[in-house]
Amino acid sequence: MSSKRVLITGLSTYWGGRLAQALERDASLEAIVGVDTREPHVELERTEFVKVGAEHALLRRIVEAAEIDTVVDTRLIVDSWGHSTAELHDNNALGTMNILAACSGSDSPVRKLVFKSSAHYYGCHQDDPAFFEESMPRTYPPDTPLEREILEAEASVAEFAEQNPQCRVTLLRCVNVLGPDIDTSHVRLFSLPSVPMILGFDPRYQFVHEDDVVRALEHAVVNDLHGIFNVAADGVLALSEVAGLLGKPYVPLLPPWGTSIAATMLRRLGLPLTPEGLRLLRFGRGVDNRRFKATGFEYRYTSREAVQKLAEHLRLHPIVRGAQEPYRYEREVEEFLRWSPYVRREAASDEATREQLAELERLVRRLAERIGETSGGSEEAVAAGKAQGGAEESVEDRGR
Repeated sequence: MSSKRVLITGLSTYWGGRLAQALERDASLEAIVGVDTREPHVELERTEFVKVGAEHALLRRIVEAAEIDTVVDTRLIVDSWGHSTAELHDNNALGTMNILAACSGSDSPVRKLVFKSSAHYYGCHQDDPAFFEESMPRTYPPDTPLEREILEAEASVAEFAEQNPQCRVTLLRCVNVLGPDIDTSHVRLFSLPSVPMILGFDPRYQFVHEDDVVRALEHAVVNDLHGIFNVAADGVLALSEVAGLLGKPYVPLLPPWGTSIAATMLRRLGLPLTPEGLRLLRFGRGVDNRRFKATGFEYRYTSREAVQKLAEHLRLHPIVRGAQEPYRYEREVEEFLRWSPYVRREAASDEATREQLAELERLVRRLAERIGETSGGSEEAVAAGKAQGGAEESVEDRGR
């Protein structure tokens, strides 16, 4: 099914804003609508922003009024740093149920749902497989509030897919994301002067660059996919290798026993150590990315290259920081820039119009000359052709 009218939930999140910018470059899309409780953090041109929460009744009105055929849900919280348990439940479990309710029903115009999830779905334990495939279940029950809410959100998506067979559902499980603009607990951890480790453990890590995640979401919108897909770059790295690529020493700061107690003390000092992050620092995780690549998607960065890009950003960021003023959304300004007749549009379109007019005048002149030639060369026809040509030349001169 070809998407024409797209609704993005979580427009103010990093992924919602980036995806909207990417989809705006697709001329085949007729409409792009974004919803959130907060204003977007990036500048948008074609995307219509509606300030609304996850109330399914309001969302359903928007879906039906705009005849939305594709919904992309980007607002799932996949990093527990800075979020309470209640916030995780409200956003991930209840918010997902409300959005799915707004898209369900035989009379709903929605025919495609793209849901961004996380590889935290698989958990992280000692006897996990080397690479999780999409069909593999967790080896243990969820250990943290974030994992429980992610599992509950995915269960809601699975139920929606079963009850709405007319709708194609694409679920993307993303591994740890790195990049210059994304702000996660792992990016903050790698931004420290040294990389903390658990004594006696050197886990394997798999990453994906932020640009590849945006391209993966766009790929799911543009193409007709159905099912669960892991989003992860090629290759895995030991944590000591990550520290080496970042040009930083690694320090066994955490003890192998009583790790949670030590992490609690370090959190008070500002270290971004989440329960999920501690699991990764101990055991690591890898996922199989072959199924998504089989759909035609190509990653631009490997796990190693994603770390190298982050290292480059960490070196240059202190130099270029503050050189560009951050974007701020103002509704009145956005409406003026988008709708006011006094705003000058792109000059390229005006130039194209003048060129097309000149070409049309040349074609008319040639046609008049041919008519004069086929009329037997009569003086009246030739004179009429010249008079017509002179009039067209004057019109062309005025157009210049």
